[in-house]
Amino acid sequence: MSEAVQHFSSVSADYARHRPSYPSELANALAALASARRLALDVGCGSGQLSRLLAEHFDQVLASDSSAEQIAKAEPHTRIAYRCEPAETLSAAAGSADLITVAQAAHWFDLPAFYDEVRRIAAPGAAIALITYGVMLVEDDIDACFQQFYWHEIQPFWPPERKHVESGYRDLAFPFEPLAMPALAIERDWTLADLLGYLRTWSAVGAARKAGRGDVVQRFEADLIDIWGDADRRRRVSWPIAVRAGRLILDRSPD
Repeated sequence: MSEAVQHFSSVSADYARHRPSYPSELANALAALASARRLALDVGCGSGQLSRLLAEHFDQVLASDSSAEQIAKAEPHTRIAYRCEPAETLSAAAGSADLITVAQAAHWFDLPAFYDEVRRIAAPGAAIALITYGVMLVEDDIDACFQQFYWHEIQPFWPPERKHVESGYRDLAFPFEPLAMPALAIERDWTLADLLGYLRTWSAVGAARKAGRGDVVQRFEADLIDIWGDADRRRRVSWPIAVRAGRLILDRSPD
């Protein structure tokens, strides 16, 4: 089991509870890319945040993740079939998927092997979208404290793959005909407990504690408590959404 899978498996309950869900506008835009709406494949689905939104647009959604613990926390849906399997060896039938999505997970994949699978399972006219949300922004005076923590204090504990999230996946190989997507963001009004719960799902926080540097996180949490004021006060937090979307041009003519 990879280190990434181990981490997200260990925090699967907190991940389902504290990770932000995507706006319905994202699913609307993704569905509009597909030439048909029979089957969407959501790879690296976690606990199904995006899968549930796609189910409102497609006859069926296959949602897969390599973490059994993440799949176990996914909310059942009549049009979603959850499967525990790696992105590079999917069980979807050849030529079956009208849309393939990967939300906040592509940076963990063996992309050449995954893209081979995408070409195998894609239906004619299928679209693919790699989705990630960037570094959180917090309203008012909280943001300066948070950005200092993110970029300078916890930064050394992020895995190397994190840089792809920070770049909005612009540095990932993407050998598909590009498709335009609207500018989108996740926005929430969170209490202090909401933000701290989200923070504790980070792989960097887990790595800091594993390295005996839990004090880095503790200092930030103490500073945040001081600045926040009333713990029940809701503050606006947001994440810019980046999407690399493309059309698959398939050549399945006989040799």
